[in-house]
Amino acid sequence: MRYAIIAAGEGSRLAEEGLDVPKPLVPIGGVPMIERLAGILMRQDADRIAVIINEQSPDTRALLESMSLRMPIDFVVRDTPSPMHSLLALAPFLACDRFCAMTVDTVFQEKRFSEMVSEFKQTGFDGIMGVTSFVDDEKPLYVGVDESMVIKGFHDLAEGCRFVSAGVYCLKPAALDVLSECVESGGRRMRLFQRSLIEEGMRLKAFDLGRVIDVDHLSDVQKAGQIALEG
Repeated sequence: MRYAIIAAGEGSRLAEEGLDVPKPLVPIGGVPMIERLAGILMRQDADRIAVIINEQSPDTRALLESMSLRMPIDFVVRDTPSPMHSLLALAPFLACDRFCAMTVDTVFQEKRFSEMVSEFKQTGFDGIMGVTSFVDDEKPLYVGVDESMVIKGFHDLAEGCRFVSAGVYCLKPAALDVLSECVESGGRRMRLFQRSLIEEGMRLKAFDLGRVIDVDHLSDVQKAGQIALEG
């Protein structure tokens, strides 16, 4: 199975709060977050990992190049206007197999993620989307599910939903066609992509990843370290 890490963001909020390292190099439990995440993916028997970084990240590129000596990494260096555009830039590396994509600043429990990947490898669904009931996001995307965790919709408002998107997407290659259409139509937000998957008739299931956090602020770094220690 292939994996994708979106790491092309600028990390502007962290920089404004005084952090002077590129976002992918922010340490989580003493390890740069991109290195920690790549290690987790390799322990899931990744065939290859595709990573996109921006053109202002020579230190991140150097780390990836050193990591590529011991694990198969394909990386793209490109400035993109949104995570959706970044994922599309990685599509050539993902189209041959089932894949799992996430942003570099998404921190989750490795054990729960491993269970999600195992389920995806066996499922007949078109995708399994990571969700969490731990809402720690400024603009969460709420996920409506039925009693079997089949996803019925994605919503900007809670509308009785108990889960929000965790930003981890396990999908079959056909989803990349939907992604391309979203970008061509001028879309920029990943939630548009997720909604479009439903609109195109794809069957998606939610998987509860437990506590998940996106590292957007300095205060998130400590929380992320705690989640990493939870396994």
